[in-house]
Amino acid sequence: MSAETSIAVGPGPARREALARRIRLLVAATITYNVIEAIVAVIAGTIASSTALIGFGLDSVIEVSSAAAVAWQFSARDHAVREAREKTTLRIIAVSFFTLAAYVTVDAVRALAGTGEAERSVPGIVIAALSLAVMPFLSAAQRRAGRELGSASAVADSRQTLLCTYLSAVLLAGLVLNATLGWSWADPVAALVIAAVAVKEGRDAWQGKGCCAPAAVAPPPAGTRADPCGCRPGGDCCG
Repeated sequence: MSAETSIAVGPGPARREALARRIRLLVAATITYNVIEAIVAVIAGTIASSTALIGFGLDSVIEVSSAAAVAWQFSARDHAVREAREKTTLRIIAVSFFTLAAYVTVDAVRALAGTGEAERSVPGIVIAALSLAVMPFLSAAQRRAGRELGSASAVADSRQTLLCTYLSAVLLAGLVLNATLGWSWADPVAALVIAAVAVKEGRDAWQGKGCCAPAAVAPPPAGTRADPCGCRPGGDCCG
């Protein structure tokens, strides 16, 4: 078959349902883990008077809201209904990104201004290290399934999970440096960088970027209209 007569071929109904089921399971795992993470982080942060740990716990709550939005979308068994819920789900994810960025920024500025020194927290170090190990796998698995299915919301939620990985690294570095060297400024400075990343990801989710339509064998004809995600039919808009 020549390139001129090739057409885009996406996953069939059975494969779409299998991918949707996989995403539902991954989202459920993400929600469960983040609920546990939030409880441990907030309690440990309160005991140690650590604003970074408390902020990390609240980030987990925001992550749950994002994952719950995707769970709501994929609770529909019908593919057409899931597509109809896509835009609303992306808006919810975008707002959660912006909320996270605002909180992290305020918390970081307060820490830099000197609102009190946090005590050493072994439970905080453990939960941060565990999250750093678990979150990349959940994020990668959901991103792969979302890209193959062509779901912008699933890909966007996987990015929020990946952002949680970055925050875990920042928190772990901050807690370890504070416990060993007394460098209390390291965590809030790095957190400001994470806040900037959150703003970018929130903007991309709001605009519908991050989607991934099934790849085509050949490029679509010139002049073909892009979909709301900014993808041409059969095009690959994943990064």
